[in-house]
Amino acid sequence: MKPFPSLRLSLGLASLLAVLASSPAHAVGRLADLQVIDRDSGETLTVYRHQGDHWVAGRPGARYAVSLRNASAGRVLGVVSVDGVNVISGDTAAWHQTGYVLSPWQQHAITGWRKSDNEVAAFHFTASSASYAERTGRPAHVGVIGVALFREKPLPPPPPPVSHPWPSPQEQSRSSIPSPAPAGAPADATADTQASSANNRAEAQRERSQAAAESLGARRMAPTMPAPRLGTGHGAREDAPITRTRFDRRSERPDELIRIRYDSHENLVAMGIIPTQAVPQRPNPFPGDVPPRYAPDPS
Repeated sequence: MKPFPSLRLSLGLASLLAVLASSPAHAVGRLADLQVIDRDSGETLTVYRHQGDHWVAGRPGARYAVSLRNASAGRVLGVVSVDGVNVISGDTAAWHQTGYVLSPWQQHAITGWRKSDNEVAAFHFTASSASYAERTGRPAHVGVIGVALFREKPLPPPPPPVSHPWPSPQEQSRSSIPSPAPAGAPADATADTQASSANNRAEAQRERSQAAAESLGARRMAPTMPAPRLGTGHGAREDAPITRTRFDRRSERPDELIRIRYDSHENLVAMGIIPTQAVPQRPNPFPGDVPPRYAPDPS
């Protein structure tokens, strides 16, 4: 009997995908690439995937930026939240709120809480008790960065030019008579609106119930943290000018939701998100040699 090369190929592909899924990355997203950048070191933070979540390790006290790159050929709107707070308005984050519009392939670094068209208050990693969300009475979602992405509604094509013959007086008279509205049209539109509202309320209730269950499960499963959880503080004012534009969303629901959670390196190690395998010491082939000496600096 001949072997089954397709089976071996599938097993090899599955192994490769498993390795890729467990490998750290630097960006998350499909419609747009989301990165977290340590502004003090210039480092793009490594993204670790753990139990369906993406994590980055922040340094307490370091300023950071949420970098968003449009990966599509059309404009997109990104409603950005940090710790459950809209980074532009400061409201508790929701999909329908204001956000940043990116042109095709454009990249933009969001460096803080927007204070005006010209300034932001810098993001920086801090203890959760000193975070902007907790200081404004909203501590439940500290430790998460989210982006709701929307495609733009396409513009309708212009109507084709139509040439009409000059109407007769009888046709002009007939055209001035208003046509009666179709029977039942307003009632159908109202019924559709009410059904849509009911569906939206039911879906929102399901999402709240699921979020509550996930929060309870996380509290039960969370290991003991060696250090306080990280949050995002409200830092110094910085120049960050923007311009305003109009954007019509293609749909009311996001085309993509991106979420990155964050905490300190110490806490991610304690939770098993960052592996603790020690790097073996690099052997020296000439351990007895003394490195060359040079003139030291004055004390």
